[in-house]
Amino acid sequence: MGASGLLGGAHISLLPTSHRLPLSWLLEAASPPIVYRAYAEVVPEAERDPARLEALRQAVLEYKPALAIARKQKASGLWGGNLLAPAASKAYGWTEPGTDYQYRRLLELGWPPSERVFRNADRFLFQLLSRIETDDPDRAVAQRALELLVEFQRAAKADPGLGRWARRMGREGAACALARGGHSDDPRVRGTAHTIASNVSLYLRSELAANPFKKAQGKTVLDPHACPPTIFAVEMLAFLPPVQRERAGFIERLGHYFSSPAPRRAFFILAGKRLLKPIFELLGDPLRADAHGHITDIPFALYWIELASAGCWPACSTSATTRGSGARRACAPCPRRRAPSRRTTSRLRDRERARHSGKRTPRSGWGSSPG
Repeated sequence: MGASGLLGGAHISLLPTSHRLPLSWLLEAASPPIVYRAYAEVVPEAERDPARLEALRQAVLEYKPALAIARKQKASGLWGGNLLAPAASKAYGWTEPGTDYQYRRLLELGWPPSERVFRNADRFLFQLLSRIETDDPDRAVAQRALELLVEFQRAAKADPGLGRWARRMGREGAACALARGGHSDDPRVRGTAHTIASNVSLYLRSELAANPFKKAQGKTVLDPHACPPTIFAVEMLAFLPPVQRERAGFIERLGHYFSSPAPRRAFFILAGKRLLKPIFELLGDPLRADAHGHITDIPFALYWIELASAGCWPACSTSATTRGSGARRACAPCPRRRAPSRRTTSRLRDRERARHSGKRTPRSGWGSSPG
């Protein structure tokens, strides 16, 4: 869906509707994960050789970079002693990639979700979906919520605002990983997804969406009350088709949001008392283009197109098609979605009313995933 933006405004209908997979070339030139996924996901099932598929799957499980990631997992199920790190960062105190990213990277490398390494991580990730907070009046509950902050646990003791931000990011990251790991039918994952979607939907409908910035500590910061979509929320939705159907109106608003250019001004995230560089928050179209309208980060652009195609919102970059050549932006329209039933609409409306009235919903447990 995002090819229109990358091709300078050419309409998606100009692209060929079928493509030939150079499987023989991939077998010679590509890494085992690419060969396996191409054979397992692209080659029609009727044309696959079961013995060959099994051999390719075994090659993926023996792939050295994947094994190196699996060996770094700790007994707690975590990687790098943190949850959120995409890479090492002194500002955040990260020394290596964290759990959410290593978990998803193993999935991208073709490892099946049934592997033990995922089951070990799932126990902790499902606990992150619980609604317990560090300010809970029950000391035992508050202590357990503090432990779920992982890398921000120590700092959050003196800075509750940082703890609330870290708790929200951890919950979204866990929901993203679990949805990607094949838990789309689990009620805990779907319930968390609806909560995240409701929070983002309220932001998209509010005045903050037009101007989400304020001044604090002499810097331009994202308003602490703003709840824009994060990369975790977007990937989570991309792998939850049932939630997309149930929240069709929200998905449409999200598409409009991502079709507008992101602000160019530099800003920080005010997490409690700390100023952090924005890594996860998305303010409009995340695809950046240079003065000539060319996308500068091709790997991220391909990743974004994949998510947009699964999530059914336009992936074209406004800046890529309005800069340089001045070509008119053209996006492929999303296919028509089935409208939610009256029962679903009524249930969601009642849930929103209960949320705004201040009534607390039952708190989910800390239980781990089955098995």
